[in-house]
Amino acid sequence: MSHNFKIGARTVGDGCPPMLIAEVAQAHDGSLGMAHAFIDLVADAGADAVKFQTHIAAAESTAAEPWRVKFSRQDATRYDYWKRMEFSPAQWRELKQHATQRGLVFLSSPFSFEAVDLLEKLRVPAWKIPSGEITNLPMIERIVGTGRPVLISSGMSAWSELDAAVAVCRRTRVPYAVFQCTTAYPCPPEKIGLNVLDELRRRYDCAVGLSDHSGEVYSGLAAAALGAAFIEVHVTFHKRMFGPDVPASLDPDQLHVLADGIRQIHKMRTGCIDKDATAKDLEPLRRMFGKSIVAKRALKAGTVLTDSDLALKKPGTGLGPDRWKDVLGRKLIRDVAPDTPLQESDLEW
Repeated sequence: MSHNFKIGARTVGDGCPPMLIAEVAQAHDGSLGMAHAFIDLVADAGADAVKFQTHIAAAESTAAEPWRVKFSRQDATRYDYWKRMEFSPAQWRELKQHATQRGLVFLSSPFSFEAVDLLEKLRVPAWKIPSGEITNLPMIERIVGTGRPVLISSGMSAWSELDAAVAVCRRTRVPYAVFQCTTAYPCPPEKIGLNVLDELRRRYDCAVGLSDHSGEVYSGLAAAALGAAFIEVHVTFHKRMFGPDVPASLDPDQLHVLADGIRQIHKMRTGCIDKDATAKDLEPLRRMFGKSIVAKRALKAGTVLTDSDLALKKPGTGLGPDRWKDVLGRKLIRDVAPDTPLQESDLEW
């Protein structure tokens, strides 16, 4: 299977610049204005895609859903919180249009059949399956039925569960990628799981990504150096903002550093130099910084050269250090002043 495919007009996968996805999730806290502000933040920082989460409370939750962490003072239940996070179809359309205008790929993770249908009407260019929905095979089957690429997060999955989700994609031959992800907020360095990237490649024969919850740039840069095709990070305006994902998020300056860093790393990984050709191109510098065999003092014609007669000094315009043993025992055929770089024409061969 090809590891390359298109998301919208952009080709992604092996050998392509990594796609940097900035995850807003619920950082907008239910404010449409804040959601639009995040789009501008993401674009200004140089990310490639902005990702939200599409929650429809009545379609995905019940009043019995527990809090993972009781962070909200204004929502009595988790259901109330999801309800407050909802946007209307028209508002989602506006967000997608704004992202497109700013040159961003617009993505949003669905958490129900109804959310899939809403996003399908928006013609999202790809689907992101969140870690908590990996076992929701009926929803994944509806998603792959659209024929558009699927990006799968693996944060809470056993291998068997991930196998089953990937199998759904393979049956329909829809393009897909699998993201290493550790569901911890923030995730400590030793649990990032960079070692899993190669295992995902081998096991699923696909492009891979890292969905990072560390709140730092280091793991994203490391994943780029290891050839990850996608880097996904949470974003926040400031590390002291309200929200459950803030400790695991990057601020605008960090996001900018990551965006620049992964592009520089891609150039480093795909650049190709020839050492001999480079040495030839740098010959003027080689002469400037190299050293020559020089006369340590004034020497007369007829002198048979010994170690005590010679030194190595810049510039490298004469015989180089690699000729030292060749020169020893040779007879000068002319007088040589101190510090004069020796040439082959100065010696009897």
